[in-house]
Amino acid sequence: MAYAGGKMLAEVDSGIGLITFNNPERRNAMSVEMWQGLVEILDRFEADPAVRVLVLTGAGAKAFVSGADISQFDSQRADSNAQQEYDRITSAARDRLGRFPRPVIARIRGYCLGGGVALALQADLRIAAEDSEFGIPAARLGLAYGPAMVRQLVALVGSGHARMLLYTGTRIDAREAARIGLVNQVVPDADLSDVVVDLARTIADNAPLSIRAAKLAVTAAENPDAVDRSELDAAVAACFDSEDYKEGRAAFAEKRSPRFRGV
Repeated sequence: MAYAGGKMLAEVDSGIGLITFNNPERRNAMSVEMWQGLVEILDRFEADPAVRVLVLTGAGAKAFVSGADISQFDSQRADSNAQQEYDRITSAARDRLGRFPRPVIARIRGYCLGGGVALALQADLRIAAEDSEFGIPAARLGLAYGPAMVRQLVALVGSGHARMLLYTGTRIDAREAARIGLVNQVVPDADLSDVVVDLARTIADNAPLSIRAAKLAVTAAENPDAVDRSELDAAVAACFDSEDYKEGRAAFAEKRSPRFRGV
């Protein structure tokens, strides 16, 4: 299905929800309409129990997301007042992605810059092709990112690497991104899709309630204020009371693959 005038695409296949940033003529730069379309897709996918894992990707081979659509800067970000409205829209979309209850994988090829990095930071896992380039060029444009995005960056790569990226605005390659912890894995360009699909299917085949509890627990470990403790406790208890727990034990005893249903 198409959103944002076709610049955001969504599909579901074998438990994997795929969101494609489809603006290749601008290296998948994000317009305001695309941010709004992202929220619509996330709402749809969250309501669909068939979606067990979410994958984010950019159309074409040149970019994941190269940042914000600069052609909209004069109309959408001309001054601080306009920027506040822009931040309201984009922050809502990033927060919505960060709160998505199932695992999110960013499949990164080519440029991942500025707002593209901000999107990738919201994913649980980031898998990058060898040709990927990362950077946060805010200082070269005279703009700045708010504390939420910077806090996530620092949590992932540490303050020293965050300062280097933010202060210099320079780009790093995929190997350096992996070294500092910005991405989980770097793979040959030709293998990227297969590696991500295999990873997503591995996660999708596991018990959904266990994955939900794990995501909540990791989020709480990163930021205790982000998760209600009672919600986490309930998620853990739900695993032990589930039919999937019975199925997991039975499958182990019978030496077969479990068939989890999320109940």
